[in-house]
Parts: sequence; structure tokens; C-alpha cells
Amino acid sequence: MYIKKILVVIALIGLIVGGAFAYYVYQAVFSPNTKFETETALVYIPTNTNYDDLKKIITPFIEDIYSFDRIAKRKGYIDNIKAGRFILKKGLNNNDIVNVLRSKNTPVYVTFNNQERLENLAGRVAYQIEADSVSLIEAFKEEAFLEKNNFSLETALSMYVPNKYEFFWNTSATQFRDRMLKEYNRFWNDKRKSKAKTIGLTPIEVSTMAAIVQKETAKVDERPRVAGVYMNRHNNGWKLDADPTVIYALKKHKNDWDTVIKRVLYKDLKLDSPYNTYMYSTLPPGPIAMPDITSIDAVLNYEKHEYYFFVANVENMGYHKFAKTMAQHNRNKKQYINWINKQGINR
Repeated sequence: MYIKKILVVIALIGLIVGGAFAYYVYQAVFSPNTKFETETALVYIPTNTNYDDLKKIITPFIEDIYSFDRIAKRKGYIDNIKAGRFILKKGLNNNDIVNVLRSKNTPVYVTFNNQERLENLAGRVAYQIEADSVSLIEAFKEEAFLEKNNFSLETALSMYVPNKYEFFWNTSATQFRDRMLKEYNRFWNDKRKSKAKTIGLTPIEVSTMAAIVQKETAKVDERPRVAGVYMNRHNNGWKLDADPTVIYALKKHKNDWDTVIKRVLYKDLKLDSPYNTYMYSTLPPGPIAMPDITSIDAVLNYEKHEYYFFVANVENMGYHKFAKTMAQHNRNKKQYINWINKQGINR
């Protein structure tokens, strides 16, 4: 009888211990373990993060880091940490958190446009993916890559077509660059290449011309007409006489890319630079900025007309007055000069 009581007590203790253990396991695995108040939280895990660093990163989002630690070890996560951008939902349990961090790297959308130089592009992209601006600019300017793909330092900017692209946050600099080459080749499909050939330009030359067009007018609907002016000059062997190229040449000459030049002076036109289209009749060595798709297509589909000149239209700001003859242009220009002098714009 005494032995039976002992066995009953032992059984009861076993049940209690087993129940307590089962409860603990349930709590550790299936109970909510987030401590942020928003519906979701973003967790960024850099490349080559070890488990100690991972715990530091995840701690601000976790209510009980010790229970998370136990589950992470049981699921083998500590030896298989993945870099990336992960979205945690409020109320997730440890099991779900580990599953998210292990297999649900969420892409980001990378956007860029209107960049003047590769350095500006690198800075812009570095805000959006893990790669820093130094590694990006090194990848952009890698000589072997440029030579292999028929680019130069002067033309490399044309390879990056402004748009919205999906990337994993932990994309490296070379991965980003290589993807952009694929996007460039996809953009320059047979149709666009055929149009470029028809107008007598290479894809890079189209981008070079498009950059000038974009700098001249922010009005998308006016770009084909402005492109037509420059194509008329180019096709007839004229110098392009484009103020934006002079501004770019001045910035490059002074190595001051932050300066703002609102007015090109006659003395500026004497700067000896291959980018100065008042001095040289050839196209600049490469784009003076990053043209967007509307500007590229404006050149490929430029308006056929007989205009050779244009100047800002002070009666319809943002647009331009176009002229077929120098006499007509000078009349339009006089109106613009009078207006700009009244504004006190000297530089």
C-alpha cells in the first residue's frame, strides 16, 4: 500500500513537471514575443552578421530575448544567419520570427534619376541598399568592366537607365552594377537600336544628346521639339551651342559640382573643353547628366521641323520660343535678355 502511494506521488509529480515543461515549451515557441507597437517592424541584417551581433540587432524588437535564443538554437538558425531586410509583424511568436529571419528576405525598390555624375548615383543608391557609396563608385568605374562592355568613364553614366527596380537590400555593389547592365541591354532592345541607327546615332550618343535635351527643358511634351533643334544642328554639321554643356564644362573645370549657374556669360564660351559645344561641333564625350526615358525617347522620336534656335519663353515660363532664322531668334532672345536683366540674374 505504501509503495502504491509513493508511485502515485511520483506519477503526479511527473505529470506536474511534464505539464510545466509542456507549458514552458508552448510559451517559448508559440506565445507572442514582439514588443513594438506598430503593425510591422523592419529588421536589417548586414552581410556576414554573426549570432552575437544578430541578437543585438533583434533585441529592440523582442520581448524575451532568452526564449528567442533557445528556439533559434533548436531550429539551427544560429549557424545559418541570412543577410537582408525582414518584416516582422506584431504578435509573432519565436517560431515565426525565426522562420521570417531565415527565409523571408523582403526586396526593396531602388529608384534614381537626374544624377549628374557617377558619384551622385553612388550616393543615391547607397541610401537604398546595403552597399556603400565607396564600393559602388569603385564598381561603377572598374576599368576591366567598362572596357569589356564598351563603356568609358565618360560614357558609363549612360548605362544606368532611371527607373524603379526591385532589389534585395543586401545587394552588393558589383551585383547592383551587373544588374544595371542587364537592364540597360533590355532597355536598348531591337526597336530602340533600330531607331538610333535610323537617326545616325549610337545608343550612347542618343543618351548624350538626351541629357542635353533634358537639361534644356523640364517639360516632357516639349522635349521632342527641343531634340529636333539639336538634331537639325547636328545633321547639318553645326555646333550644338548648348548652354548646359558649358555649365557642365565649368563645373568640371573648377571641380565644383555644387555651384549653381543660372546664366552663361560670353566669357564662359571660351573655356576649352570637349564638353563646350560652343567651341566644338562634335557631341560631348558622354552625357552631362543622367537622361530619363522620356528624354531618350524624345531624341529617338525627335520632332521633324525647320527650327534651329530656341530661347526661354518669358510669357509661358518653362517653355521656349522657337525660330527658323537668326533674325527671328534675336528678336526672341532680346525679350528674354530684357527679362533676365530685370530679375538681376548675373550668374
